Amino acid sequence: MAADPPFDLAGVDRLLTTTKSVRRRLDLSRPVARETVVECIRLATYAPNASNAQEWHWLVIDDPEVRAAVGEQYRKVTVPAVQPMLERKLADGDEAGARISRSILYLADHMGEVPVLVIPCYDVEAAHDRYGRLRGEQFAPQRMESGMYASIYPAVWSFLLAIRSRGLGSVLTTAHQQDQPAMADILGIPHSWDQTAILPVAHTTGGDFVPSPREPVDDSIIWNPRGAR
Repeated sequence: MAADPPFDLAGVDRLLTTTKSVRRRLDLSRPVARETVVECIRLATYAPNASNAQEWHWLVIDDPEVRAAVGEQYRKVTVPAVQPMLERKLADGDEAGARISRSILYLADHMGEVPVLVIPCYDVEAAHDRYGRLRGEQFAPQRMESGMYASIYPAVWSFLLAIRSRGLGSVLTTAHQQDQPAMADILGIPHSWDQTAILPVAHTTGGDFVPSPREPVDDSIIWNPRGAR
């Protein structure tokens, strides 16, 4: 007999299949309650992370002036990278790809208008110190590694699921990482904090979301690959 009651699988499956990247459908005019954001971050922090060290900081930006500055820096690094991609896709007749590029450019133009921007940061310096103590040696490459991302991206995804369950939308964006020092200076945070994502949080417009098309899962599963034994 199960120790805990079973989950409502229909509800959980709907959450998992309809949490998606939202850009154009973010409501730029409707405020987002601070307590909702805090509750979703609280839920996100239950995600697994290395040694339960919780070496993260959650920057929450709802001040209009700071949002505008962050949005302008995001636009500055995003548009030059995405605009040529859009032009290539149009030249190739890739309308589906062009539609995504247009939505990215739309968000870049409006990032500073999104009611709340959440920037989950990982304290790289603290993680390096911890790894060094565990290994009994100095271990200080000042950069993110796969294990560090594995200690914060589960929490980021949990946050996105939590806001989706409360009628909000977002998208995990990383274009700003092309110039993290400039964004750190805008935010007044240490350069040793890796800005793992910018999550624009807002209520959504239009109707409910439906699952996106996906290839058959059997096409990507490999059972017991040869050579594994």
